[in-house]
Amino acid sequence: MSNIHLGLPYPGGVVDHSSNLAHDIGALYLNDEYSDVTLQVNGQIFRAHKVILAARSQYFRALLFGGLRESHQAEVEIKDTNLTAFKVLLKYIYTGWVSLSSEKEETVLEILGLAHQYGFEDLESAVCDYLKDALCIANICVIYDMASLYNLTNLKTVCEDFMDKNALPILNHESFYALSPSALKAIIGRDSFCAPEVHIFQGVHEWVERNSDLTQEQTQEILAQIRLPLISLSDLLNVVRPTSLISPDQILDAIKAKNESRDMDLQYRGYLMPGENVAVPSKGAQVLQGEMRANLLDGNVSIYDMDRGFTRHPIDDNNGQGILIKLGMQCIINHMRMMLWDKDQRGYSYYIEVSMDQKDWVRVVDHTRYHCRSWQYLHFASRVVRYIRIVGTNNTVNRVFHVVAFEAYFSKQDVELHKGLVVPIENVALVTKSALVIEGVSRARNNLLNGDIHNYDWDSGYTCHQLGSGSICVQLGQPYWLSTCKLLLWDCDDRSYSYYIEASVNNRDWELIVDKTRESCRSWQTLTFPPRAIVYFKIVGTFNTANEVFHCVHFETPAQVGSENRPRLRGFDHAVAPVRPHHSSGNEGEGGGTAEVEAAVPAIDAPAPAGVEGGVGVGAAVGVGLSNSEGVRDRSSTRPEPVEEASGRMRVEDHNVLPEGAVAVEGHGGVNLAHHQECDTYTEGK
Repeated sequence: MSNIHLGLPYPGGVVDHSSNLAHDIGALYLNDEYSDVTLQVNGQIFRAHKVILAARSQYFRALLFGGLRESHQAEVEIKDTNLTAFKVLLKYIYTGWVSLSSEKEETVLEILGLAHQYGFEDLESAVCDYLKDALCIANICVIYDMASLYNLTNLKTVCEDFMDKNALPILNHESFYALSPSALKAIIGRDSFCAPEVHIFQGVHEWVERNSDLTQEQTQEILAQIRLPLISLSDLLNVVRPTSLISPDQILDAIKAKNESRDMDLQYRGYLMPGENVAVPSKGAQVLQGEMRANLLDGNVSIYDMDRGFTRHPIDDNNGQGILIKLGMQCIINHMRMMLWDKDQRGYSYYIEVSMDQKDWVRVVDHTRYHCRSWQYLHFASRVVRYIRIVGTNNTVNRVFHVVAFEAYFSKQDVELHKGLVVPIENVALVTKSALVIEGVSRARNNLLNGDIHNYDWDSGYTCHQLGSGSICVQLGQPYWLSTCKLLLWDCDDRSYSYYIEASVNNRDWELIVDKTRESCRSWQTLTFPPRAIVYFKIVGTFNTANEVFHCVHFETPAQVGSENRPRLRGFDHAVAPVRPHHSSGNEGEGGGTAEVEAAVPAIDAPAPAGVEGGVGVGAAVGVGLSNSEGVRDRSSTRPEPVEEASGRMRVEDHNVLPEGAVAVEGHGGVNLAHHQECDTYTEGK
């Protein structure tokens, strides 16, 4: 027989009669034809088909074909099963269809139990989704009980969120008293089950009265979840004490804790709103202290300049009042986002404290030793908070602290902290993370940080500095606890570089963290160093086998696994010296190649890169082209001794040539040729 495919023009070449199959199998529901087993539920008989039951459920597969006694019986009794729910389930087995909305709530819950028992995961998931949408004060307790019993994590989480938001109405509803002991203990033990503690006590007292079959151990476990120090002295004496549910010694201990403990050490309850900014006027938040208060919480992060769009306070070492925010309610938070004024390169230092009573303050963020800029992404251990105080301690330009925007959240993101600093997993040397190149030369200021590791050539896509003068300096938006970084050195030919890297938290005190001055380095550099707090990275080139300039294409920290394996777009091979452009004189290029290249590739002795677009540059250098040029001494014979420290920031007067259109900046308050007047205005105006 031939294996030739006929290729007949039948639409799509596929026959799909699956709907007919489903209809024919569904027709066997409660049909005596071909039936080979009888199921008895609460005295009612259901004729069924073993193969269909077994194919649809592991439970029935084991029961009817697993060698058990029922495998050899023509009639099988199903015990302890709701008749109505079982009938719905049996129809689902044959048809895959069920209408939950047409069933009573009790039946739906019974169907959920049977779906869990018999292993119908798709049905179980569908019922859970239906119940999530049907939650209300009247049914939340029974649904939560069932979700806890069957360990239905997603449904349980949704129930907990609902109960957190409706704690007081639930405490006052009749269904609360039908909760199981384990469910009650779990609910009132949550920090986010936020209601006055005396009301929680009263609800528990009534629950204990109605569940008299409890053991003493169960009762004590439940009572231990009540936070007695949060109850006022009057209520402890007049509400709690008369019930005899709490011993006199426990009441005295609560009074002692209330009087002697720090207020912020008390185990407060708070409202939990994951992913929602709670520092907004719509949730009752307001700014109580600070100048120009209306700007801080308005959500506007685009319209601000040196005269408007921010809230500020004078930096006074003896005052420390700062900017004070009151939330509309006591909330559980662990994450803040704050935008510092960032129209120039100034850095700020600050700390943030939180309180419940505006008297006892706990510092959750301490960046007093670090320079910070633009957006701050702050994480700390979860706390119940009502008041937030932001205190600026330093501004590298003047004695005023400026905040454009502030947000407060509870984040579910798992963030590692060390000494109060974030230990990042993802690259934080990005403009979107407020990082900035503050020294170096490139066609666009932040070429080094834009993540583009493909589009670079002889003339663009890199950042550089003159050997022996200046550096490439990157400022992160805030301090991070770091131990790795990664560089991509320009590698379109076979040249190699030597360099070292220093780190700082204040752009003043530097520590050597990487020393590659005695090594020949090229292309990707994955670097490790002892973990430390870092704000600034200073990359200083000390040698280039081709010319007097150090070129870097990309910088990231922490080092990202696999970033060097992304495909190149320009066809360069890191391992083999690529074809070099051919000189008009006929001499070989430095890499030894003599082949012609497309005219679009810049000449080997291309001029230095132009300045930064938009009028904000990052350094100045001479000879930033990638080839040797006239007047540059030959360094191929002897490698220089390691440079122990940077030779200082680059100044325009250090060089006799400035790339056409380039703009020089010397870090904070540095030279800016293109916009010198504007920078002066920023410095004095703010």
